[in-house]
Amino acid sequence: MVYQLTTQLGEGTLTLETGKMARQADGAIWASWKDTTVLATVVAARTAKTGIDFLPLTVDYQEKFYAAGRIPGGFFKREGRLSERETLTSRLIDRPIRPLMPEGWFYETQVLVSVVSSDQSGVEDVLSVIAASAALTLSDIPFAGPVGAVRIGRVNNVFVVNPTLEQLASSDMNIVIAGDASAVTMVESESREVSEEEIQEAIMWGHKALQPVIVLQNALSVQAGRRPKRVVPQIPSDETLVNTLTQEFAQAIREAFGVPGKAERQTRLDTLFAEAILSMPNGADRTSEIQGVFEQLQYQAMRQLILQKGIRADGRPISEIRPITSEVGLLPRAHGSSLFTRGETQSLAAVTLGTADDAQRIDSINGESKKTFILHYNFPPFSVGEVKPMRGPGRREVGHGALAERALKQVMPSQEAFPYTVRVVSEILESNGSSSMATVCAGTLALMNAGVPIVRPVAGIAMGLVREGEQFQILTDILGVEDHLGDMDFKVAGTVQGITALQMDLKIGGLPFPMMKVALEAAKTARLHILECMKQTLEKPLAELSVYAPRITTLQVKKDKVREVIGPGGKVIRGIIETTGVKIDIEDSGIIKISSSDLSSIQKAIVMIKDIVEDVTVGQVYVGRITRITDFGAFVEIKRGVEGLVHISQLANKRVQKVTDEVSEGEEISVKVIEVDRQGKIRLSRKEALAP
Repeated sequence: MVYQLTTQLGEGTLTLETGKMARQADGAIWASWKDTTVLATVVAARTAKTGIDFLPLTVDYQEKFYAAGRIPGGFFKREGRLSERETLTSRLIDRPIRPLMPEGWFYETQVLVSVVSSDQSGVEDVLSVIAASAALTLSDIPFAGPVGAVRIGRVNNVFVVNPTLEQLASSDMNIVIAGDASAVTMVESESREVSEEEIQEAIMWGHKALQPVIVLQNALSVQAGRRPKRVVPQIPSDETLVNTLTQEFAQAIREAFGVPGKAERQTRLDTLFAEAILSMPNGADRTSEIQGVFEQLQYQAMRQLILQKGIRADGRPISEIRPITSEVGLLPRAHGSSLFTRGETQSLAAVTLGTADDAQRIDSINGESKKTFILHYNFPPFSVGEVKPMRGPGRREVGHGALAERALKQVMPSQEAFPYTVRVVSEILESNGSSSMATVCAGTLALMNAGVPIVRPVAGIAMGLVREGEQFQILTDILGVEDHLGDMDFKVAGTVQGITALQMDLKIGGLPFPMMKVALEAAKTARLHILECMKQTLEKPLAELSVYAPRITTLQVKKDKVREVIGPGGKVIRGIIETTGVKIDIEDSGIIKISSSDLSSIQKAIVMIKDIVEDVTVGQVYVGRITRITDFGAFVEIKRGVEGLVHISQLANKRVQKVTDEVSEGEEISVKVIEVDRQGKIRLSRKEALAP
C-alpha cells in the first residue's frame, strides 16, 4: 500500500511517499520538493560484523544526469565515481544521522540517496537529508530520529527557506541546518562576514522552520505502521575486569592526561595498556575487552578533569589557545607560501596563480560551470605518526578542503579586479586538532604572500564541548583527543568583521541555543587573537606578484569588435599569439585577458589588439600591406584583419593603365581613408596620402 503525506516548506510543498518503490529495502522514501525528487533507501545486514568497534554506516549520494535532462560528459557518457559535490553531500547526509545510531550497532548499514528529478534549484542536498532520515525512521533499523533539514539564505535582510541558486547569489549567508524537535544537531554554512548574533538568529529561525518536516516524518511513520526496531545486542560486561582495571589504572590514566605532548601522552597510555594486558589472567586473549575498558576510563578521566578541575589534556585552561607561529615565502618557486603552526597542528600552504585556461570545469546536474578559486587539502599519514598506504583524497580530505575553501572564498577579489585562477594547496605536516582551521590561517598568509588582494585576512578556530547533565564546558582550540572523547566539533572561520564559514557536528542529542551563544562568543575572541598573531607575520597582501607568476592584463572592447579580434576561423587571434607568445582568452562580453610572464609581450599584444579594435575614421592615414590585386584596384590591409580598396583611379596622381604598373602584392604603401559606407566597406586613396 502506498502512503503519502505533504507539508508546506518555504515556498514549496514537501512530499514524502513510501510503499510504491524499492519495497525490498528496509526503508525507502520518495521525497519531492517542487520539481526536485530524490529516492532514499536504507538496508542493514542481518548479521553483525565481527572484529569491529565502530558503526559500519555507509552513505552515498548520487546525481543522475537524466534528472535534469542532461547527458554526462566524458568518454563513457554515464555516471562514474562520486564527484566532489556528491562526496560533500554524502557527508552532509551522514553527519546528522550518524550520532543518532546506537552504540553497539555493528550491522553494516547502507544509506543510498539518488536524485532522479532536478529543477536545478539547488535543494537536492537538503531534501536528501530529510529523505534519508525518513527512510531510517520507517525502517526496523535502530535510529533515534527523525531529523529535519533546511537551507537558510538572507536576501535583502529577509530570511528565505530553501532559496534558489539565483537567490543564493544575492544572499549574504548560505546555511544548512539539521536538527530534531528540541535542538540543532548539525550546521554547515558560508557567509559574507556576518556577525555571530546574525548567524545564531538564522540558525534559530531555521530550526523553527524545519519543525514541520519532523512532524511529517512522524506522521508518515504512524500512517505506514511503525515497524518494531531491531534490538541492539548488549555486549556482556565483565564487572570483575572493569573493577580491577579501574582500581589499578584509573588514577594512572588521569595522570597520563596531564602530559602536555601528544606523542608522550600516547606513549604513556600505550605503556599502561600493555601493563594491563600483562596483569590480567589470559590478558593477551582479552585484548579487545581490555581496550574497551581502557577507552571508557580515558573518556571518564578527560571529562572529569575538564568539568571538575577545568584542566585539559595538555594542561591548558579551558579558553587558552596553543602557541602560534607562522612564516611566509618558504617555497621560492611557488607564487606564494606559508607555514602556520598552532601547538601540534601545522599546515604548509602553497598558492599557484593561473590563467582562465586553468579554471576547474564542473559538470553536474545543475549545468556546466567553472571555478577560479580552488583549495585542496592533503592529510598524509605521517602527520599523525602513522603508516598507511597512499591513496587518492578521501571524504575527510574533500570535506576539510571544502570548508577551508568556503571560508576563504568570501574575501577573494572579483575576477574583474584580479583575473587569475587561484589554487591553494594545504599540506598537513602535523595534526593534533583542527587542521582544517589551520589550513584557513595558512591559506590566508599564503594568498597575501602571493600578492592576491584579499579583502581581509581570515582565521579559523575549532571549539569543543564536554557536557554532563546541566554541567558543561566550552573548549577553545580543541586537541584531537578532545574531539574524539568530547561532545562537539564546532569550527568557526572569519575576519575581524564577521564569520565567513561555520561547521558544527555533535555527538549528543543537540546543542541548546544558550550553549551555542557561549561557543560563538568564545570562538570570536579566539579568532581575533589568531588574526593578531598572523598580523605580526604579514599584515596585508604584497604589492607585487612573484616573478614566476604570470601577468594578466584585461582589456574591454566593444562586443561587435570581438569578431574582428578573432578573425575568420580564428586567424587573427592565432597570429597575435604566434607573434607575441602570450595567452589570450576572449569572452563574448568583450573582455579580453592577455597573460604572459613577459610584460613586454603583453604590451605588444595590447598594441596589436587596440590597433584592430580602433575604429577606422575618414581622413586618417595608414601604412598598409597589399593583400591582393584586381583589374580595378588593390586591397590593402590597414589593420590586422581590416581591409580597404584603393581604386585604380586613386593609385597615383596620373592616369594608371594597369594596377601592377604602380604596386605589387605584399608591398607596403601609405593610404588615406576617404569613405566608410553603411556596410562598413572602406575606400582608400594612395593619391591623397601622397599629397603634400
